[in-house]
Amino acid sequence: MMIKINVVVDNVNWLKLIKNPKIYISRKTIKLNRRNKIFKEKIFYCTLLLSGSQKIKELNKKFRKKNKITDILSFPFHSKKNLTTEIKKTKKIYLGDIIINLNRIKEKNSLKIFKNNFNKLWVHGLVHLFGYDHEKEKNFYAMQRVEKNFINYIE
Repeated sequence: MMIKINVVVDNVNWLKLIKNPKIYISRKTIKLNRRNKIFKEKIFYCTLLLSGSQKIKELNKKFRKKNKITDILSFPFHSKKNLTTEIKKTKKIYLGDIIINLNRIKEKNSLKIFKNNFNKLWVHGLVHLFGYDHEKEKNFYAMQRVEKNFINYIE
C-alpha cells in the first residue's frame, strides 16, 4: 500500500513551525508506507489543508452545519462500505480531505510536542478517511488501535 498526501498550506504561520510541510509529510508517509503492508499494490491519496481558525470555521459551518472552530475536519470521499468495494476493483483510490487548524494545536513553544500533536491530528484524520469513526465505544477502540499503529510507524 502506498499513501500519498497532497499538502496545501492555507495559513503562512504553519511555515514558522514546519519549514516545508510537504517534505515533512512526505517523510512521514514514506515511513508509514514502508511499515504498513496491507492492501499491496494499492495507492491511496488525499489532500491535507493546513489552515487556521477562520477557514476551518467556514468549512465546518458549510459542510457540517456547525458554526464553530475545531481542530480538525475530515471529509471522506467514500463511505466505509463503498471504500471496501473501491479497494477490490481500483488500484488508485482518492480517500478525501483533511483540514487542520494551526491555532488549535497546543504547545507551539515546544517544537517536539507541537509536531507530536500535529502528527496525531493528521493521522486521526487519515484514519477517518479510511472509514473509521469514534461514535460508538467499540468503534472508538478500533480507530484508536489503527491510529496508534500508524503513529508508531512514523516515529
